[in-house]
Amino acid sequence: MNNYFEFEQDFVESLRCIPMIVRYKLDTCGVKLKLSHWHQFNHLIRQELVDKSCSTPEEIKNYREWLYELVIKHTDTPAKELSIELNPAWMDDTKIPDAVQIKAQETGVEIKLEKWKNLTPLQRFVLIKLSRPSHENKNFLPAIKEFQLM
Repeated sequence: MNNYFEFEQDFVESLRCIPMIVRYKLDTCGVKLKLSHWHQFNHLIRQELVDKSCSTPEEIKNYREWLYELVIKHTDTPAKELSIELNPAWMDDTKIPDAVQIKAQETGVEIKLEKWKNLTPLQRFVLIKLSRPSHENKNFLPAIKEFQLM
């Protein structure tokens, strides 16, 4: 399985940035991983963070515990916790979040609900993350194109 999106291809070989699949897992398990933490890990650990399963309640718990240990081991400080959303927007295929619609309109795209429903939760997560004002959103339009929403 390819864990990366086409719009991430400029950094996946080196894993210098945190890929979306890992960001998704971080939100799932409730751990705030800073880029400075990420840079303390060698390539093998970064790849493990990409590959390690984080879907079932037990996997989520194990991923979270393992990640906390990694951060402490490599940075001598604990990672911060993120609140875990009970009903995250990326799991809801019945409503396109306003921020995603606004960002899409800014780029000249209208996302239809039917297309939103056909996206995977990970793809919806990506669009939500890339539409946030605090995020560098240069990859929003490439993601829209990759997910065939144009």
